[in-house]
Amino acid sequence: MLIRLAIRDVVLIEALDLDFSAGLGALTGETGAGKSILLDSLGLALGARADSGLVRHGAAQAVVTASFEAGNDAAIAALLAENGLEGEPGEPLIVRRIVKADGGSRASINDQPVSAALLREVGGRLVEIHGQHDDRGLLNARGHRALLDAFGRFDLAGVAQAHARWRAAEAALETARADLQAATRDREWLEHAVGELTSLAPELGEEEVLAGERSAMQKGARLAEDLTGVTAHLDGSDGALAGLRQAARRLDRIAHEHEALAAALAALDRAVIEASEAEDALAAAGQAMAFDPERLDRIETRLFDLRGLARKHRVQPEELPALTEELSGRLARMEAGSGGLAALEKAVATARAAYETEAAALSEARGQAALRLDHAVAGELAPLKLDAARFRTAIERLPEAQWGTEGRDRVEFLISTNPGAPFAPLVKIASGGELSRFILALKVALAESGAKRTMIFDEIDRGVGGAVASAIGERLARLAEKAQLLVVTHSPQVAARAARQLLIAKSHDGTVTRTGVRLLDEAERREEIARMLSGAEVTDEARAQAGKLLAA
Repeated sequence: MLIRLAIRDVVLIEALDLDFSAGLGALTGETGAGKSILLDSLGLALGARADSGLVRHGAAQAVVTASFEAGNDAAIAALLAENGLEGEPGEPLIVRRIVKADGGSRASINDQPVSAALLREVGGRLVEIHGQHDDRGLLNARGHRALLDAFGRFDLAGVAQAHARWRAAEAALETARADLQAATRDREWLEHAVGELTSLAPELGEEEVLAGERSAMQKGARLAEDLTGVTAHLDGSDGALAGLRQAARRLDRIAHEHEALAAALAALDRAVIEASEAEDALAAAGQAMAFDPERLDRIETRLFDLRGLARKHRVQPEELPALTEELSGRLARMEAGSGGLAALEKAVATARAAYETEAAALSEARGQAALRLDHAVAGELAPLKLDAARFRTAIERLPEAQWGTEGRDRVEFLISTNPGAPFAPLVKIASGGELSRFILALKVALAESGAKRTMIFDEIDRGVGGAVASAIGERLARLAEKAQLLVVTHSPQVAARAARQLLIAKSHDGTVTRTGVRLLDEAERREEIARMLSGAEVTDEARAQAGKLLAA
């Protein structure tokens, strides 16, 4: 809902601050008073094309700021979040446009700079403007299906999910077909590669283990002579370890004779233990580095094969087991390809049938909703002096390539304005007044489905009066129970229906002409409506009639 509009230096408006409320608000004033300037200013704030001609003469720039109560509108919240413009809950949504006299312009939402395109997209979700030539929203057939769905209160989740499952099944089938075709083209290579890998049977981590073992054997070959010499010094009857043991045995017999001898025996015992451990370690090292020419040859041959095959397939040796599994799987899928494709084709057929069931149910529901909508619109036409017109919601099947998450129907609102005339799109209506009244009839019929927060009707009552103007006012007031409405009007019957009335007027101080807007109280409303009834000279009869309209 629009709650405030601040305008600075736009054409004849020097400074203007307006507060708005829910319900129906009427903007009235004499022809040429500047009502179009007010709408142009709001349109500028909502993303309309920036024109330096809107800047008031002598001013450096024009600024328009509009504040909205966005409430819990999920679509607006999602759009703002997508562009990093989340606001505080409950805080107004503020859109601003600045146009410089030299032609430059800036846009912002909640004081954060945005593009004019984003401002226009957000503005389109906040306000609908319906005028003599500005009904593109309802004239665009691309939005008619969504309007019908909202009128019928349809939940499209089932259709969307069925469509997603169908497309996923098709994607799996296409992938399998592509894999099969690629595998078939490379069958000979694939069979050879799998045979080669399977024959070699590489194991995970094998190359690292073999390389370590080879390195140890090569070291053993180099160190064998040294290890033999060291072992000879320790081992044997004349070795160091045998001498230590012999000395320890002799000392053991006399160690009790003196405490120093006991200490010497303890040291010899430790030396025997350390020497024994050294002997064991040398034996283990010799075994680990044992040089076996045949074993070394087998290791080097295996390493050569592993590394050569890895280079051939442009992978690391440790990746060979995974490659074996991958290529074997591809070969298996190719060999079982026809059976696998048949299963996937069946899955696609099943998913398609499920989608068609959901889409057919939605089409049937849309057909029923279309009849209700046609009946509702027809009931609004005669009072709006459109009794010769007919309205029809046309539903037709889309080509399969255009089926989607919202079903398989194309929806378009059609009209016939004269008896016997064929039905045609809304845009084909020649008269702007007729078009605006048709839009009103459609809006009233659609109101139960939820309207946008703010709608503006610009001179929807042009060219009509009396009972028709009264019918327009009654319908605007009814529609305003569901949404905020502003109407620019020259009709006293419409103005009298409003909850609030704003008077737009020009003033001149001898040098500068300005446009101003003010909220009318009850007495001022009666006088303004009397002027609208009688013209230049307000009569007592007009005032009395204005009082009756307001009282009614």
